[in-house]
Amino acid sequence: MSASLSCGTRPFQKWEGRKPDLRAAIGYTLLAMALGVSAKAAYIPAKAVVAQVMLERAFTQSLATGQPVKAWGWADTWPVARLEVGRIGAQAIVLKGASGEALAFGPSLLDETSRIGERGTVVIAAHRDTHFAFLKDVAVGDVVTLTRDDGLRFDYRVTGMRVADADASGIDRHAPGFNLVLSTCYPFDAVLHGKQRYIVEAELVK
Repeated sequence: MSASLSCGTRPFQKWEGRKPDLRAAIGYTLLAMALGVSAKAAYIPAKAVVAQVMLERAFTQSLATGQPVKAWGWADTWPVARLEVGRIGAQAIVLKGASGEALAFGPSLLDETSRIGERGTVVIAAHRDTHFAFLKDVAVGDVVTLTRDDGLRFDYRVTGMRVADADASGIDRHAPGFNLVLSTCYPFDAVLHGKQRYIVEAELVK
């Protein structure tokens, strides 16, 4: 009986000894995954903030020299304007073109749209969780100020906001007048990228 009990208990004792190890391994794995996700979530906003500091310096140099200045040597884009919404204290440096790199570091002025301050529609896009997170706080009547890299400053007054499908945004780059569109993904609190866009529309203040 003793032998039988001994044979019967040893596997049970070994299994009992493994259970805490297995639970610990699972716990450590989940903890590592959580830390990885948290680190990535913290890294993206941190990168956006640091990049804007460097872009501000480059933009200041552009104003002083009258020449495009890259914030870092390997960049495929450069600052073309400073965007400000005074009422809510929002500010960001706008980059040329909407390449993946440009959108990763700041709002981007789409190449195929009008130049800031000129006739037609100026379109600036940015990510909803970093540089254009403040768009949800913009209201009709707010003034969006754009300072170009040549020092000229233009004020656009917000006329409305709307949500549209990315494939049917209704943005007309050749619309009459002097227009500004700020665009970002929607909803603001979404985890995955969707097809909807949040669009802020404004007109140049004469």
